[in-house]
Amino acid sequence: MRLRTRTAYAFLTPYLLVFLTFWIWPIANSFWLSFLNTRSANWTFNPRMTWGRLLVDPAFANALWNTLLILVIQVPVMIALATVLAVLLNSPILKARGLFRFAFFAPVVVGEVAYAAMFRLLFNEFGIINKMLVAAGLTSIPWLSDPNAAMAVIIIALTWRWAGYNAIIILAGLQSIPEDVYEAATLDGVSKVRQFFYITLPLLKPVIILCVVISVIGTMQLFSEPFLITNRGGPGQATETLGLFLYRQGFGAFNFGYASAVAYTITALAIAISLLNLWLGKERE
Repeated sequence: MRLRTRTAYAFLTPYLLVFLTFWIWPIANSFWLSFLNTRSANWTFNPRMTWGRLLVDPAFANALWNTLLILVIQVPVMIALATVLAVLLNSPILKARGLFRFAFFAPVVVGEVAYAAMFRLLFNEFGIINKMLVAAGLTSIPWLSDPNAAMAVIIIALTWRWAGYNAIIILAGLQSIPEDVYEAATLDGVSKVRQFFYITLPLLKPVIILCVVISVIGTMQLFSEPFLITNRGGPGQATETLGLFLYRQGFGAFNFGYASAVAYTITALAIAISLLNLWLGKERE
């Protein structure tokens, strides 16, 4: 048994070395950096310049507000839409279900640059969205130059891209629900609407919570959409998220200590919000 154990660890050693070098060490080193003032010639231990700055930095507060705003609005809307899509895609009367499932999942496969360019073209001043509004007798909207409209574009883009992905996950949960439950409810005269709210949703609760947790983690790290669609969090810093703020501090201002503190703050917030969702979704006796 000892020989087997040693042999197993011998085979695992190359992976463990790579894991320690490129995963554990960067994480530990980043945590140490978060306590250093890296703006001076000689990096010095000064948590007030990193963690202390988080408490008084209006730019950080703005990025945190924008991220939480997207989280509170976009994630519930996307999960609700994904649940409805999953139910429709699971319907036995739907023809070519495989084609529709692929069509709703396809946005995830599209490259971020291509999809961001598409949304910039759709929502720019002379884009098809404004042309449709004018054709309907409405006023065109400065989607990318108005702060509220730019935030709406980010939310729409995220929902378009990830609703289908979450719908497929929820669809897998739907298909695991026994048909006998619905048959018994139908025999008892329960309507389809009541079946959805009293059977489908309660049984889908663990899957929906999983989707919420994944979405929360993704939103807390949001970077590509504000960087590519609204030109680095514009107009001004109206759509700057924590991920974009971290990038600007680390690779724009080369303030690696402060950027590391922001990174750990993002991680802590993502863990806290995810644990809160898991606690709220926990079964009560």
